[in-house]
Amino acid sequence: MVGTGLDRRSLLAAGMTAGVALSAGLATGAARGQTAPPAAAGGPMPVQPDPTEVIDLWPGGAPGAPATLPVETVTQRASDPAISDRSVQGIAVPRMVVFRPARPNGAAVLLTPGGGYRLVVVDKEGYELARWLTERGFTCFVLFYRLPGEGWANRTDVALADAQRAMRLIRHRAGDYGIGPERVGAMGFSAGGHVCADLSTRFAHPAYDPVDAADRLSARPCSAAPIYPVISMDPAIAHAGSRELLLGPDPSAELEAAHSPDRNVPADAPPFFLLHAEDDGAVPVANTLRLRDALKGKGLRVETHLFEVGGHGFGLRQTIGKPVEIWPELWRAWARTTPLG
Repeated sequence: MVGTGLDRRSLLAAGMTAGVALSAGLATGAARGQTAPPAAAGGPMPVQPDPTEVIDLWPGGAPGAPATLPVETVTQRASDPAISDRSVQGIAVPRMVVFRPARPNGAAVLLTPGGGYRLVVVDKEGYELARWLTERGFTCFVLFYRLPGEGWANRTDVALADAQRAMRLIRHRAGDYGIGPERVGAMGFSAGGHVCADLSTRFAHPAYDPVDAADRLSARPCSAAPIYPVISMDPAIAHAGSRELLLGPDPSAELEAAHSPDRNVPADAPPFFLLHAEDDGAVPVANTLRLRDALKGKGLRVETHLFEVGGHGFGLRQTIGKPVEIWPELWRAWARTTPLG
């Protein structure tokens, strides 16, 4: 079996520090007029500092703000003192944290971490994947998107609006990062997989009113990789927590359909890479299978990998020693057949 190099040393090297990141992030954020990356006091000792380059999505503030903005809170969830595992809630300033590779390959990936639409994971499905990708030349943008249960107007589309805006901003600033505007893909995990799949099927949906020239650009990713994703809002297979936070407590059948990516696949959807573990106890594998069937039904490209064992939320760190450990290399081989190259 081909290894992915996901040993403890590489994970430690991808670990993030909270205190150093906060001071460095605030300094850079102030210099750039941008918000600092999410950071928490305390936590594991740093191996590498957090990135400090940030792009705020909305120059005049995010649309549909509640009367009282949510308060951003970062929680350190790690039980292992050597590995950081932060999550963030109360995202009042949606933004992207940028990872630049030492040797850019001209392509970029927008990463949407999971968290059940209750929070957004920082390290496990964000920064660790970004570091793995930048080692392979990809410029990465980790998206901290608004959460639908925190009082925003049009709750069902706030995460989609942030993802659309993020894709357009990446393309608008492609020259700053040495990337091709047509070579920007998306990858998401769990509820972030729903954000990824929603973006990749409803990229043309007017989720917000245009604010500047960037919004004249397409929000369609050149490829999509929803990993163990929340897809269907059908209560028979939906992740109950994500469904309620996204749609509210008693959604109509029409609302369920509108926010199930498998029921909204357009003829010009990008190629998809799907991956799920069949023993996933949080998000049934049927979510991925329904999306696969919908894509196949439209004659669209889709690569699907199912693993017997893996559970849910494995990212990189929880794959070590299991067959699912190879998933990033499977994605990389597939990505070479797409505009990501």
